[in-house]
Amino acid sequence: MRTYRDVLAHPGALTFSLTGLVARLPISMAGLGIVLLVEGATGSYGTAGSVSAAYMVTNAVLAILQGRLLDRFGQPRVLAVAGTVFGAATSVLVWSVEAGWPLTTAYVAAAVAGGSLPQIGSAVRARWAHVLGLGQPAQVQTAYALEAVFDEVVFILGPILVTVLATLVDPVLGLAVAAVAGSLGAWGFAAQRATAPPAHRQRPAEETTAALPWRTLVPLTVVSACLGVLFGAAEVTTVAFADEQGAPAWAGGLLALWALGSLLSGVVTGTVSWRRGPAYRLKVGATAMACAMAPLYLVGSLPLMGLVLLVGGAAIAPTLIASMSLVESATPRARLTEGMAMVQTGLVAGVAPGAAASGFVVDSAGASAAYLVSLGAGVLAAVAAVSLPRDRVLEDAPA
Repeated sequence: MRTYRDVLAHPGALTFSLTGLVARLPISMAGLGIVLLVEGATGSYGTAGSVSAAYMVTNAVLAILQGRLLDRFGQPRVLAVAGTVFGAATSVLVWSVEAGWPLTTAYVAAAVAGGSLPQIGSAVRARWAHVLGLGQPAQVQTAYALEAVFDEVVFILGPILVTVLATLVDPVLGLAVAAVAGSLGAWGFAAQRATAPPAHRQRPAEETTAALPWRTLVPLTVVSACLGVLFGAAEVTTVAFADEQGAPAWAGGLLALWALGSLLSGVVTGTVSWRRGPAYRLKVGATAMACAMAPLYLVGSLPLMGLVLLVGGAAIAPTLIASMSLVESATPRARLTEGMAMVQTGLVAGVAPGAAASGFVVDSAGASAAYLVSLGAGVLAAVAAVSLPRDRVLEDAPA
């Protein structure tokens, strides 16, 4: 673990990384928390899902704008405002649902909360790039691996925490904890000014020198969107598969094994000094993701499915780490957070269509056939990755 110790030894690194971990909890808690809160108050999963959708849509649409603001005005100012608006909007959402106000209020509050959710995932990676500097690509790789592991921790613990609080204590509590974690985490992260990257308030003449590398970012965003479809489809399909096997309670365990495989591979990825660049690793990783989905259609038992998902999950973290490393390598520092937000938005935007498509296939042909949705998305991600422009630095240089 020496590589991780070396990275975390930088002044302030451990503090801002752990603060970022707490601040990211709403990513996996808020959407589910909204569903549990609204369904508990209205008795309608349809209404609950539509309110949650309002939250997720505005989050996806405005994440890139917030990334640009983070680059232009700096993390301390933007994250402090975003954390405040997110906490206030979530409080209004909870209050309106509990008080029985018109549903329009809940939709508006959910939309404002989603649009203002602090983009900590992009901000913490941009901060790592600033702290470690241009001459430390291997350390940046390790830092991104650490954040990928933290992402898996968030997606493992968040849904469990919000479900336990909302179902065993009070429906309000799950969403309330997500709001507190998001707001306090954003404020705490913003307060650590010593490690924050500088604001880049560009003049019009400077825009050209800080132009985004569209030939890289567009196919990379397509890769992320396809992987989002893969994730959303696989989650819904795995729940349906467990239900078809007569053990619906196993669904959480199967998905946890999938995440565990990714977490372990993420830890290992951060310890390796890679001889190939992030573009090459992304192409290999996206292809591996597609291959990992191929056997799921043929699996017919819960234990075997758990094993296949555990092994297949090992392709997730290295692929996502390579994608962020590629953004960091190709994007000007003045627009780095914006570039990262584009890729992460693509990932988030693909989840809902993937879930919807797999649900349709489950209803018409069963869970096993629905895994073909994930396979198709994986193949498209691999094709998009291969279409990335060839660049000897990004393909072959150590990163």
